[in-house]
Amino acid sequence: MTKTGDTERKLVAIFAADVEGYSRLMGTDEVGTLRDLTQRRDVLDGLIASRRGRIANTAGDSVLAEFGSAVDAVQCAVEAQAALSEANAGLSPDRCINFRIGVHVGDVMIKGGDLFGDGVNIAARLQTLASSGGVCLSGVAYDQVRKILPFSFSDLGAQQVKNIVEPVRAFALVAERAAVVTTPTSASAPLALPDKPSIAVLPFQNMSGDAEQEHFADGMVEDIITGLSQSKALLVIARNSTFTYKGKAVDIKQVGRELGVRYVLEGSVRKSGNRVRITGQLIDAATGTHLWADRFDGLLDDIFDLQDRVTSSVIGAILPHLERAEIERAQRKPTESLQAYDYYLRALASSYRFTREANLETLELTRAASAIDPHFALSHALAAFSFTQRKAFGWSAKIADEISETRRLASQAIELDRDDGRVLGMAGFALGYVVGEVEVAADFLARAIQLDPNLMLARTWMGWTKVYLGDMDGAIEQLEVAQRLNPLDPRRYVALTAMAYAHFFAGRNDEASVWAANVVRQQPNYLAGQRIMTACHAMAGRIDEARQACAVAMRIDPTQRISVSNARAPFRRSEDIDRLAQAYRIAGMPE
Repeated sequence: MTKTGDTERKLVAIFAADVEGYSRLMGTDEVGTLRDLTQRRDVLDGLIASRRGRIANTAGDSVLAEFGSAVDAVQCAVEAQAALSEANAGLSPDRCINFRIGVHVGDVMIKGGDLFGDGVNIAARLQTLASSGGVCLSGVAYDQVRKILPFSFSDLGAQQVKNIVEPVRAFALVAERAAVVTTPTSASAPLALPDKPSIAVLPFQNMSGDAEQEHFADGMVEDIITGLSQSKALLVIARNSTFTYKGKAVDIKQVGRELGVRYVLEGSVRKSGNRVRITGQLIDAATGTHLWADRFDGLLDDIFDLQDRVTSSVIGAILPHLERAEIERAQRKPTESLQAYDYYLRALASSYRFTREANLETLELTRAASAIDPHFALSHALAAFSFTQRKAFGWSAKIADEISETRRLASQAIELDRDDGRVLGMAGFALGYVVGEVEVAADFLARAIQLDPNLMLARTWMGWTKVYLGDMDGAIEQLEVAQRLNPLDPRRYVALTAMAYAHFFAGRNDEASVWAANVVRQQPNYLAGQRIMTACHAMAGRIDEARQACAVAMRIDPTQRISVSNARAPFRRSEDIDRLAQAYRIAGMPE
């Protein structure tokens, strides 16, 4: 920063916002518009302050602010548009107050607290290029955030704007690549469609008239998703995201926009005695057109065949020229015992509840399934994976015994089936995280992804594994894919925590803080999130905030000590372990 007289010059991220159609709104209703604008400004001003921004100039419907970081400015812009959109909820279109926001990084002059110069003019011109409720970035700002913030951008090309000699490269925010800052429905725009056919399978309706059969209907969907996801020609949204629609009346077009898919499969399951009926309909999410519908009836003994017929029919409708061999890869019977399969489905349902009691129930049910069919690899793998939950949430009892049991279960699962991505994913990560065999885990997870490129959990666990191994760029790559496959996951904080660690170990403290803040916002009691928040703030020089986060982490688990912090995660690089220890020391964690 340079200073001449009472004028300063410095490089900042410039945030320019104004209200679209402000004159029209005032002409229609001055009093109401002023009241509503005042309320919106309270929201906007608060968010700017929360992101460490400073408001420099205001004039009626416009706001000009400076940020020390492009990341903070763009993050603030996205959060602001989401919050302002919520404020418009329930209003008629002619009463909505919609802001447009432009963000640029450039040199500015500061005099009397106001901002001046070409950098300000460029930000203001970008704001005019933004859509209503949208955000537009300059090429300079885009370059600083594109690999850090999980958003998608549309390249608008070089724009000739008023009073700026050189054309300005502009990028419009398209949508969240990963749900990071707001609730799923508050995304400013739909997710972009991938370059290959994409599908989401919604929870099937349980038509059995028995709530106890809910796990059975959910299990059908889980298996159909697994069958579809093994096709490398498809992008298949993960169960965790599609099940956020469970029990809700949905608009298929909205589902398509929120998940970024071309096709949606919905259906129902009816189980009565020994008979099962599965119905399904495939819908083009862009138009709402029904592309295919069918009903599949059979005996309970034929349940895997029924699932295969649904999967094959869907793939055939979407990709009629797909090789039959690829379809048949998904048609694998996991067990000969329907009772063992039922226990497994119940265990799977319990594993998604993420409570200590549900975790114990998962272990009990998988033991029951394995007792009936000792060759049921998925059951052994799920049991092994349950111990990763126990470690992550601090539920472990006899640690040495649990490590030994995890190794036994994981090894047995892999020995029984090396060609099921779910088996390799669950068992592999358990070996890495609980047992500490990180390199072995990486090999199994790579094989799982090769078998099932849409297996979101394998992508997430590979991201964590690469963090442990010190491959931060590789971790980020896997985690970005996981978030695209799973944009609405209510437990996405697990993957976002890994992203925060990856940026932290790469030395990008501010970027890591952004990710950590989103983790803590979504799940304040997630210990790993508070720990990485502590470390990020400490190394970024925000000592007071680091100490606050450390205090929260210590309240969650008072036994934490710097000397044993590596036991919580098997980091391989000594410099990563040292960096964490240094950060914890700054934040005041006990030795």
